[in-house]
Amino acid sequence: MAQRLDISTRANRRAKRPAGAGRLRSVLRGTVFSVLTGICLTLPRPAESYDSLTFNVAGPDKEALIQSLRSVSILSQLEGEENRAPQDVLAAAQGDYARLVEALYAQGYYSAVVRIQIDGREAATIPPFSVPERIGKVRVKVDPGPTFTFGKAIVAPVNKRAPLPEGFARGQPARATVVRDTAQAAVDGWRSAGYAKAGIADQSITARHADARLDVSLAVSKGRQFRFGDVIVTSESAVRENRIRQIAGIPRGQTFDPVEVDDAAQRLRATGTFRSVTVSEADQGGPDDTLDIMIDVTDRKPRRFGFGAELSSSEGVGLSGFWLHRNLFGGAERLRVEGEATQLGGSGMRPDYALNARFEKPAVYGADTMFYATTGFSYDDEPDYIDRSFTLGLGVSREFSKQVSGELGISYSRSRITDLYLPGDPTRMLTLLSLPTAITIDRRDDPLDATEGLFLRAELEPFSIVSHGEAGARYALDLRGYRAFGVDESLVLAGRLQLAGLVGPDAQIAPPDFLLYSGGGGTVRGQPYRSLDVDYSGTRLGGRSFLGLSTEVRYDVTDTIGVVGFADAGYVGTESFVDGSGDWHAGAGLGLRYDTPVGPIRFDVAGPVGGDTGDGVQIYIGIGQAF
Repeated sequence: MAQRLDISTRANRRAKRPAGAGRLRSVLRGTVFSVLTGICLTLPRPAESYDSLTFNVAGPDKEALIQSLRSVSILSQLEGEENRAPQDVLAAAQGDYARLVEALYAQGYYSAVVRIQIDGREAATIPPFSVPERIGKVRVKVDPGPTFTFGKAIVAPVNKRAPLPEGFARGQPARATVVRDTAQAAVDGWRSAGYAKAGIADQSITARHADARLDVSLAVSKGRQFRFGDVIVTSESAVRENRIRQIAGIPRGQTFDPVEVDDAAQRLRATGTFRSVTVSEADQGGPDDTLDIMIDVTDRKPRRFGFGAELSSSEGVGLSGFWLHRNLFGGAERLRVEGEATQLGGSGMRPDYALNARFEKPAVYGADTMFYATTGFSYDDEPDYIDRSFTLGLGVSREFSKQVSGELGISYSRSRITDLYLPGDPTRMLTLLSLPTAITIDRRDDPLDATEGLFLRAELEPFSIVSHGEAGARYALDLRGYRAFGVDESLVLAGRLQLAGLVGPDAQIAPPDFLLYSGGGGTVRGQPYRSLDVDYSGTRLGGRSFLGLSTEVRYDVTDTIGVVGFADAGYVGTESFVDGSGDWHAGAGLGLRYDTPVGPIRFDVAGPVGGDTGDGVQIYIGIGQAF
């Protein structure tokens, strides 16, 4: 026996074809039934829970099928709820027929028999006006029948440069998901070649039950090949229309590519100026084979401010705040002014202060290039020195891909440095000119709370100490990796490698903030802040090389609470490149995480496990993972 099936495809939803009379009658019957059920649900009835829900599935793969069916069943979702009204249980049962059948189709079962019994009565036969006063047992019985394989598996025409799913072939398991994915891949293949209006023109899907075969024929209509036409802004915005088009970066005149459309939307969102962004294609192409692109945006409020705080038992309290303008001159320019005060109340420490501003203008030298300017004042009061500094910088950053970006700039700074380690605390003026560069590769699944992926940032900053006639370079590397384990990925292993160094001037001449220390929340937890330095012939200062290693094991106890075990180690040496001649120290501890919309709240307790730079327990509280 052969049966024609209607397996909807995502690609087919693009086509606008009139429905047949039979389908219209089916829709009307379903609408009337839904209205009657809705009326019944409004009638007052006692709220009682049902006692039990059981799934009985025949066949050798019953355990896997039960898990799959339960995941889509509304009845299964109601199972753990108390005081559920009988009307809700009946509505869920009657709706589960279609959900369970669709789940079976997805696994390749097209001869399945699904029965849902409420206290022995078939749920489909219970009228909406005759809901039982109380429901005791709900039983779902499924006979999946044989697993179907593909007989005919035809899709044409296809773009040979766009691969189709491997499972769409004669003799392969005939899963409905494979049919849908194949249809979508065939359409996307033509769209990627410029045929923006490609779609499924016709489909024939027949189940031959006697042979357990599924015959599938998909006819693709690719339509015309288009080029990008005009870019039209369809909404009101405080950002000028020409700037919206520049930021979107749609390449007018070039062959249509859906990736360009998605990238345009992402560029607009990345400015942070818009609350919502929609970039879509016009319904019809022009007579010259051009297709207009429509952009609709909704502005965010232009101004924003925020505050933050961190607490460490050794470093004291750190306070920060910022003020942000998202559209300074009407071109989606951003100005962010932020200040911070750290080491407030720290053990044996004096406060540090900083005030910085950063201006950004997107799409200056192309859609993926951004211009920035920075300036700031800082006051750092450390055991070895006091640094009062002013900086000014200009530069550009570029997104090479969704995961790779780079920066190139020029920076000028003027510092007044008091060397506390020298007799009489002498003061010197230091003028620095540098060329900071960086490249970032970010493949994390979530920058705020990563569970999978890789992050790499490499920095190189050649500089000249104009006031002393010295030259050199500073380098830094930050590598992080994440891997989740378990079915629910509740266990995450995270690791971090930090490498930095100073090439050129001696430590006594170099800018103090270029010298390297270890200890504290950013390097080795459990060791006092900046407790590891090096000895330069009786003078202790920061090192010219640093190596940091960190590892964490994170486990989610609940959806919002997690526990962490961690260990950190740090190395500081006098040499420019780590050679092992310096000193190490290490720390380890345990932590708690509480998940919030802005990132996990972190509470870590750690102590020293190696080296002689500290003792006792250190406590760290902040927002976001340690790395």
